[in-house]
Amino acid sequence: MQLKERLALINTKGFMPESKFGQNFLCDEDIIGSIVDLCEIGKGDKVLEIGPGLGSISFPISELTDDFTVVEIDKRLASFLKDELELKADVITSDFLKLNDYGADKMNVVVSNLPFYVMTDIMKKLFDECKNARKMVFMVEKDALARIMAQPNTKQYGPLSVLVSLYGEARHEFDVPRNCFIPAPNTTSCVISLTSGGEKIPAGFVKFVNRAFAMRRKKLVNNIKEAGPVLSKLGLAENTRAEQLTPAQILSLYNAIIESADKG
Repeated sequence: MQLKERLALINTKGFMPESKFGQNFLCDEDIIGSIVDLCEIGKGDKVLEIGPGLGSISFPISELTDDFTVVEIDKRLASFLKDELELKADVITSDFLKLNDYGADKMNVVVSNLPFYVMTDIMKKLFDECKNARKMVFMVEKDALARIMAQPNTKQYGPLSVLVSLYGEARHEFDVPRNCFIPAPNTTSCVISLTSGGEKIPAGFVKFVNRAFAMRRKKLVNNIKEAGPVLSKLGLAENTRAEQLTPAQILSLYNAIIESADKG
């Protein structure tokens, strides 16, 4: 679907982007092609797209795989993609953050243009549930890069950067100018790719890391009392704060607490 066709849909169908859903429709063919290429989709891959909108990315992806699921919160767009455009995909009408049954553990590739206001929550959910995904490609606001790529002992370092680091390699691929969208957003966007390093984030770890950073300036033991008995075993001081630990250290702490609980 070319730019003129998308503009016609917006005008004739009344598909004006909904600000409450953080919608900005991507309309640049070169950017669309680059995003699809980054996904590295094979015919046998199970692919998930969150927030397909008018299907700019959805249709080229549907030609690359026979197992494609899209989740769209906007009922009018979900119905349009499924019934009128006949997108070759399992179209689920739902708020992704409230969705449980979507075959998460079988997903190989995830792609999404993530609205800023739900970016962190959606990424956390994906890390927690899509444990076999080898590739994730996201469009995000460029200002969010600082939180996504943050290092220990920095203001931006927190649960999201810990999870991204443990998932694998994160790359800032390219920026996306405002004029590539309808309507043009107020901020510059960018595309990032995440490639799995093969280590799965364990069950319960996302909640654990959220607790660890709940009160950033407090000692870790104030947020996670179970950490007290195992800190010294890992060579960590009792007054350690979560922001001082590397992602690998936080994971080691979690595993040590679980192991201690199992023995107890």
